[in-house]
Amino acid sequence: MTTTNHDQVLDRREIAAALLRALERRHEVLDAIVESNDRAEAITTIAGLLDTNELCAEAVLNLPFRRLTKAERKKIREELEDLDAVLTWTPAERSYATGAHFRLRPFTHSDEDRALFAERCAETLGDDSNPKVDAERESGEARIDDESAVWLVAEDLSGAEPKSIGFAFGELNGSEVDVAIWVRANLRKQGYGTATLKQARTELAAYFPGSTLIIRTPA
Repeated sequence: MTTTNHDQVLDRREIAAALLRALERRHEVLDAIVESNDRAEAITTIAGLLDTNELCAEAVLNLPFRRLTKAERKKIREELEDLDAVLTWTPAERSYATGAHFRLRPFTHSDEDRALFAERCAETLGDDSNPKVDAERESGEARIDDESAVWLVAEDLSGAEPKSIGFAFGELNGSEVDVAIWVRANLRKQGYGTATLKQARTELAAYFPGSTLIIRTPA
């Protein structure tokens, strides 16, 4: 199964799982919706209640009443089992892949972001010396200023403070955008790479409208 297909199946699987959780807690979900001021607040509240992302929460909000019957719940459960059967791994094995409690934000001049970039350079370039790291970073910042590149820091928001886990890089090359991600070595195989790549597609498409995204990983 290709990465793209796996991501699509994973998205469908997470939606099905969220729908099942919502039906099991239907009274709480309905109360949350009724108490919300608008659609956006309802989606955010449902996402927190079900510990899922906003894509799944929106699917729950859009669930028609006809899907509440026992027969329909059985269909959703069977779909979930079918999706689990074809996945090479599931969120239970890589818990961060769904993108819940996760965000991408622009790279800054902070000490933390610079240290993260130095860590990336030490691995990918085999050189963590200040002159080499500074030259690489300054070159990237110049491209960002020219609007020919976007660097995003991936963060895990599940703890008391955001935890930096890696990067998503978008580099404009003609009408194409080369997309590359990098995740800290000790945080790999947990789903962070999948979450980073999925959100990077959306973020970079907004930064570079009309361009084709070319995925090249790792970075």
